[in-house]
Amino acid sequence: MIYVIARMELNEGCKDAMLAVLAKTVPQVLAEEGCIMYTPCLDADDADGKYLTLVEAWKNREVHKAHLEMPHMADFRAAVKDLRKGCDVKIIEPVM
Repeated sequence: MIYVIARMELNEGCKDAMLAVLAKTVPQVLAEEGCIMYTPCLDADDADGKYLTLVEAWKNREVHKAHLEMPHMADFRAAVKDLRKGCDVKIIEPVM
């Protein structure tokens, strides 16, 4: 199993638009083979919604790579390109 932590810095005032895009995307991702978890999270101490983090769990790197090539992920990237300043992605694996 791998975990993916994707932290996005949102453009000012874009939190609601990002959440609307995710409301459509999350069910599609959760339906993918090998997806164990795909959870959007807001920072608990960030009232303005400046950062949004996707916490993901995948069966392995291969299914995660396939996920990135899915048509709905291309749609997601196009829909959010003007909503965020960037995205920092970390892929981590359990050691125990």
